[in-house]
Amino acid sequence: MSSTLRMVPAALPVQGPAALGRDNAEYGVHDSFRNGLRTLRSEIVQGHPLEARLENWDQTRDQLRLGILRNVYGVAAPLRIQMERALIKQHMRAIPVLHTHNVALDILNGKDDDIEFEDFLGEAKMPTQMMDVHLTMERALGM
Repeated sequence: MSSTLRMVPAALPVQGPAALGRDNAEYGVHDSFRNGLRTLRSEIVQGHPLEARLENWDQTRDQLRLGILRNVYGVAAPLRIQMERALIKQHMRAIPVLHTHNVALDILNGKDDDIEFEDFLGEAKMPTQMMDVHLTMERALGM
């Protein structure tokens, strides 16, 4: 099956826990200078196989749609959609404090009829207490 017509993202290979002291096996300790800092999370938890698929879901769906458009209408159709996306992203002005939502980009991506977590509960990265909009804009404009 072609990689452009993949419906589900590929799963990442399952890796075992990182071995301690791979470069310095004679002492059996972790070499932080060569291997970086040791974290228990990286040694114990490798992540669920479904996690990698969910992270790449939108990208794989987009590649599938563009691949189908290329097969049906030729190279010009996906190229036009990618150019329109780039133009819409380029003219996006965001206020630092307020949540911005680009409806035109959602329509081009086919997400205009999807209801996601952020649509009714807000973004997870936004703080629960909103910052002062006027103060933030004054800082951004250097006033």
